[in-house]
Amino acid sequence: MKNFFRVVSFLEGISYLLLLFVAVPIKYFNGDDRYVKLLGMPHGLFFMLYIILAIVIQKQMKWNAKTLGIVMLASIIPFGTFYIDKRYLR
Repeated sequence: MKNFFRVVSFLEGISYLLLLFVAVPIKYFNGDDRYVKLLGMPHGLFFMLYIILAIVIQKQMKWNAKTLGIVMLASIIPFGTFYIDKRYLR
């Protein structure tokens, strides 16, 4: 389960970065929101899966409430999921 969480964490992080640094600038500088629509749905699904899996593996990883909060908070910070992988999952 931990390895699956690591994959989801990576995909969530990549989708978030693409959304923030590629799709949103294209939307606001070119007026083209296709990329936001294209990347928004997968990112939303990865985000929800990330949160659910973090709760599911909390006991397996022996995370206390503070650590779980940090893991969850990292999902809304750019590059946060990569930090979690390095700090808590390896």
